[in-house]
Amino acid sequence: MNGALELISLFDLPQGHEGTVSSGNVAAAGGDAARELALRLYEIGFVDGERVRVVARGFPGGEPIAVRVGGTIFALRRFEAERVLVAPLRNGRVKP
Repeated sequence: MNGALELISLFDLPQGHEGTVSSGNVAAAGGDAARELALRLYEIGFVDGERVRVVARGFPGGEPIAVRVGGTIFALRRFEAERVLVAPLRNGRVKP
């Protein structure tokens, strides 16, 4: 490994695992609706360096996804969670 962070979307982070929000979110690259979504995600705590944990997933299809950011749990739809980039933590899984 060359030290580069592996970034994945928050939706791809497995349930029970933690990651760190990295490089803001990818929603800012689109039109007005994408920028509004990026701002909303930023305002609720998905900021660079913040730790997040996937708490639960809906069935079937894994949506919505429940994510803990700080002391708050948010439910995100797939398209919202796919806009947030995270670097998975090395240890990965959080012990309950």
